[in-house]
Amino acid sequence: MHGIGNDFVMLDLLDRPAPTEPSELARRMNDRRKGIGGDGLILVERGADAPYRMRMFNPDGSEAEMCGNGIRCFARLLRERGYLDGDEAEIDTGAGRLVVQLTDDGQVRVNMGKALLRRGDIPMTGRADASFVDEPVGIGDVCGTAVSMGNPHLVVFTEEVSAVNLDSIGPLLEASPLFPRKTNVHFVQVESPTNMVQRTWERGAGVTLACGTGACAVAVAGVLTGRTQRTVGIDLPGGRLTIEYAQDGTVHMTGPAVTVYEGTWAGDGS
Repeated sequence: MHGIGNDFVMLDLLDRPAPTEPSELARRMNDRRKGIGGDGLILVERGADAPYRMRMFNPDGSEAEMCGNGIRCFARLLRERGYLDGDEAEIDTGAGRLVVQLTDDGQVRVNMGKALLRRGDIPMTGRADASFVDEPVGIGDVCGTAVSMGNPHLVVFTEEVSAVNLDSIGPLLEASPLFPRKTNVHFVQVESPTNMVQRTWERGAGVTLACGTGACAVAVAGVLTGRTQRTVGIDLPGGRLTIEYAQDGTVHMTGPAVTVYEGTWAGDGS
């Protein structure tokens, strides 16, 4: 499945046991030459408190707290396979319980919860109760804004996003000492108070066509730095998302989710 080009291998485990080594399986399945290929492996499981639980593993085997494009795919899978009664689902994630709403036109709206802005919550080094808004990162002349959407993000505004060499600067910023768990990195160009263009270096995955939690962080950073309004459209290489950042700090994300194909994993011969 994919959400605006951010593609995932989805494992339906609602009626079967989870794999014993999901990190290793993620490395094998997400390999684009020897496996299926994807930006992540998502496990569709039954939850302990909520009806459903989502776990997401990056191509390098690391487990992510949340994935915005992934949770839309998760919700679409529930609908397509007949698991979901109605248009709403509660899903447990590593970033807490989230509520998703499905529409008949392929769009999924997700209540992503509240953006976290304190360094201790992101997490970042430094004073735990301080924020990090348009501050020097310590790598070249890069200044950024840090936001957590249950996972860490660094947002860097630039005048020409297409000129950024993500393969070069992305790994450096991902591994910045400011972020003890590393971070997702987003370079952003503001076209108007209601529209931005985003390119992403995703933690544990590299350059991706889209990042849903990242788009949420970008919208929050736009408001924090006085660049944008609270409802914005964000154009990513894979497509467009609409993000709403409410006065109470809650973020809503709306975008599509698509099933590409279904099949049986025969292994990669390793």
